[in-house]
Amino acid sequence: MPTTKQNAFRPIQTALVPVLYDCDVTAALAAARTIAKQVVLVGLVAVPPEKPLSAGAEGARKVRQIMRKLDTGPEVTRHTEVLVGPEPWVELVRYIAAHMPDLLVMDWDTHFARLNISQRDALSSPPCDIALVRGPFPEKVENVLLPMRGGRHAELALTVGLSIRSPSLSVVHLRPTDPPITDDTPFHGLNKVLRQMPEIEIHWVVTDEPAQSILVHTQAHDLVVMGATLHTLDAQAPLGPVADHVLNHAKIPVIVVKTMRPLLQPVVGALAGTRAISILVDKWFAENTFHAEEFKNLTDMVKVKQSQGLTVSLALPALNEEETVGKVITTIKSALMDEVPLVDEIVLIDSNSTDRTREIAAELGVPVHIHQELLPEYGARSGKGEALWKSLYVTKGDIIAWIDTDIVNIHPRFVYGILGPLIMNPDVQYVKGFYRRPLRVGDKVQAGGGGRVTELMARPLINLFYPELSGIIQPLSGEYAGRRYALERSVFYSGYGVETGMLIDIFERFGLSAIAQVDLKERIHHNQPLEALSKMAFVILQTVMRRLERRYDRAILEEVNRTMKFVRYTRGSYYLDVEEVAEHERPPMITIPEYLETHCKEEVAA
Repeated sequence: MPTTKQNAFRPIQTALVPVLYDCDVTAALAAARTIAKQVVLVGLVAVPPEKPLSAGAEGARKVRQIMRKLDTGPEVTRHTEVLVGPEPWVELVRYIAAHMPDLLVMDWDTHFARLNISQRDALSSPPCDIALVRGPFPEKVENVLLPMRGGRHAELALTVGLSIRSPSLSVVHLRPTDPPITDDTPFHGLNKVLRQMPEIEIHWVVTDEPAQSILVHTQAHDLVVMGATLHTLDAQAPLGPVADHVLNHAKIPVIVVKTMRPLLQPVVGALAGTRAISILVDKWFAENTFHAEEFKNLTDMVKVKQSQGLTVSLALPALNEEETVGKVITTIKSALMDEVPLVDEIVLIDSNSTDRTREIAAELGVPVHIHQELLPEYGARSGKGEALWKSLYVTKGDIIAWIDTDIVNIHPRFVYGILGPLIMNPDVQYVKGFYRRPLRVGDKVQAGGGGRVTELMARPLINLFYPELSGIIQPLSGEYAGRRYALERSVFYSGYGVETGMLIDIFERFGLSAIAQVDLKERIHHNQPLEALSKMAFVILQTVMRRLERRYDRAILEEVNRTMKFVRYTRGSYYLDVEEVAEHERPPMITIPEYLETHCKEEVAA
């Protein structure tokens, strides 16, 4: 059963290594195989301008022989055609434009001479991101050093370093004494990312001799990965004086990278390190995105659950769901309680239904609670979030899962899928489900038309204010689970804002790596009318604004902002109908004395 630690983060998918006669590509090929998922070898032959291209036939044959003899593996592809021309660099650039590799990997010492181009000319406008390798490349990389000041080349160096999957990754942040170290804008975005990667060790160094400082730190490492210097190219040191000095004097192998991305001006404040955020999100997405099929071996899941002494509660929020609630309960109870003991308790948290929802659940042996009647001393509010908050009070499990009770195509995967990452990885605190959501319009069904509020409101807001969470596919999904320890310490919004608020709260309290998401395939449910979706969007916007008020410690919304005007049309005329659509919040359940009395006796005693 895979866990987050076993999923490889490979943002660099394809690396290209040029092969030329009398050019040692051993180190470049070894580095490319370590960095990228797929390596492509392309042969190049230079033919002097005064000779016909046919004169390159012998050279092409020799290059093909070299390519066949190279020590390669199944991840290496040899381009069948050797490119012949008077300017091999031009041929290589054309090939890159046609095939778009992620990274061009070259030998620092010999490649440029064989390609008949200077480093300065090649690096002034690289055709793609480029990595120059000075070998010999180690057979096994265990300790990688990442010296960085900040900027787009440093962000590429971080991507390369993470792709190597070294057991030990150390960042040395070099800050000059002049300008003052308080002016650290280039490192702003990178630092924001690195703070959420506890596996990376960070050293802060203030020095006016960065090259020498890097050489000192290389003593405890077996590879250096660093970015080129951000300045005008120097003919004597086209990668910058620091990188050039390290390439020439380091006693261990070195990779220097330079991105093809243009420099954005001005690089200040929030613009600094935008790619660094993307690196963090891509890494999280690759490592913490699962499929429900990974957890369908329920016997193994139960063994791991029992070995950790965990208990699991499933709380079902409901409001007038008599058509579907019975099938939801029988499906989950039969598969995950009767056949295997994955779930220890199921409770229905009803929002005062007026149909037979509660009666059906009770007939099936499920405890039923009306959330407006729970903890009456704190008042009775309407809303799904209120039901979820009070479900913490009436459940007992170490892990609590919630699924909606209006799922037409209910399947046990909706529960075991969101439980899987929590049971199999102790570091995960919270799991969101995602799925395809068909949208019915009249007699037609649009396969992926659901989730309109997600795409038009929730995800744009998250991308704008919480970009670290931009990899969450469906932040508003109704299927999610978490550890009680995390949930009881979270603020719950009473209405439609509960999913957004909980996601942000878990992220701010525990970090991005504590969140996972699971593909639950397809979910069919009753689609809501447009006006209901408008209310939902309004409440979600309020929720995000409230979270931002906490972040910046200043008021943004006023009470008047809690009303929403709906446009009505009757008898040939328009009018406005004002309705209060306010989102209220509940404090962390761990702060409620009645909860502490029943769930946290040790803390009460303390």
